[in-house]
Amino acid sequence: MAGFVTIEKGLGPEGRIAVVRFDRGDGINALSPEALRQLTDAARSFEDDGETSVVVLTGGAKAFTAGFDLKDPEGRSRATMDLGALRRHLKLGPRLTRAWQEMEQITIGAIEGFCIGGGVALAVALDFRVMARDGHLRVPEIGLGMNMSWQSVPRMLHLIGPARTKQAVILADQRISAAEALDWGLVEEVADPGSAFDAAMRLAAKVAAQPPLSVAMTKLTVNRLAHALDDLASHMDIDQFALASLSEDHKEGVAAFLGRRKPTFRGR
Repeated sequence: MAGFVTIEKGLGPEGRIAVVRFDRGDGINALSPEALRQLTDAARSFEDDGETSVVVLTGGAKAFTAGFDLKDPEGRSRATMDLGALRRHLKLGPRLTRAWQEMEQITIGAIEGFCIGGGVALAVALDFRVMARDGHLRVPEIGLGMNMSWQSVPRMLHLIGPARTKQAVILADQRISAAEALDWGLVEEVADPGSAFDAAMRLAAKVAAQPPLSVAMTKLTVNRLAHALDDLASHMDIDQFALASLSEDHKEGVAAFLGRRKPTFRGR
């Protein structure tokens, strides 16, 4: 089976920085179910790693990720799954974002090109995001007759507030530029095109210079305070997704996307 994820450890001063690179080599870096599993395993591989205090997650040179792969055979098989099988399959995304959020290490996303849908869900589960000036974010789920899931809505809410979260999620066709993302608080730093990774590594070096135990404890405290009610607020994500996937609007949204045409939604 193809490996989409590579891990390099022992980088930077004192060797306390690691890089996780997700690159399918196809220029769009879509999140297939197998990619979700590999990225989850990558996060979990740091659970007992006391030598690493910062992890930089980066995608390809042209794209962080295009989001969930609607053309992947395993992903498309959702259409014929019974409700029980579907709910189990839909746990892959939230499992991924939770694994990255719960890492003891500080996590930094380096985003070149576009970051769409599930890519945004993954990015907001990290501690910091650095984005190339010519990149953009987009949250297209609602335009496909789905809900924005993977517990990303509360995470976005903490970062950018209620109105901006609604704007990002409901206006599904809207590209959020790097400048807008910085202004909103969706990313922490904007870098020159092609240098998001270098900027993320400079930030990582600053974090890695701090005492690792104090950093880890501070991250845990902030996360527990910020995300205390997130599970309660988003436990229905999977069921909302399963329900929405049965709607005519969802079938229309996906068909329009694959057929490169404008969808017509009827609220049913």
